[in-house]
Amino acid sequence: MNEGPLLLHVPNMPEHVTYSWLAMAILIGLSLVARLTLKRSAPTGVQNLLETIVGGLENYVEEIMGPEGKHYLALIGTLFLFILVCNLQGLVPGFDSPTANINTTLALALVSFTATHYIGLRRHGLGYIKHFFGPMWVLAPLMLIIESISHLARILSLSIRLFGNMIAKHILLLVLFFLFPYILQVPILGLGLLVAFVQAGVFALLTMLYLAGSIEEAHIGGEHH
Repeated sequence: MNEGPLLLHVPNMPEHVTYSWLAMAILIGLSLVARLTLKRSAPTGVQNLLETIVGGLENYVEEIMGPEGKHYLALIGTLFLFILVCNLQGLVPGFDSPTANINTTLALALVSFTATHYIGLRRHGLGYIKHFFGPMWVLAPLMLIIESISHLARILSLSIRLFGNMIAKHILLLVLFFLFPYILQVPILGLGLLVAFVQAGVFALLTMLYLAGSIEEAHIGGEHH
């Protein structure tokens, strides 16, 4: 959803795909600039910015998941930064926010869902599947249905939460802008920035919680060796 004509338009390509590629190009471009200007001491410019961001993300991940969380920093950090850039694009006139499209948020939710179970299986092997059957084999069929629905609901939760909040943000900012075009411009922009950061953080947080659950030893009822 956008508030005006878009600056970028690729024939036969949906706008959310175009601006998703733009978000990726921005992140890759910043990474390349930092790599080409890399300094081991007294970092400046883009390198300093990216080191600050990565350091903050690393502390955030380890605070939620513990020391083992650093192994999943690349996944969590990529999701957070991509969602954040997509969210922020919607605040720039002539640009669109890909996360205001359900197709984008559903794809991100599927990445989180797939990574969670892949890491769980890689960590625990086939023993990971045991938690779907519960602690009592007599209730295994019922628990399998319940656990399957619970895990599949995560896809809807992640995708619809992000999509809904971004759509609501667009509508709210648009209404406030037309009601108070010359009074609330700075507060409106501040509100948009807040929503962009909060929603990226919430998506990353939920992904970390799901990952933490998939690698937990007690999660499968036994000790991992």
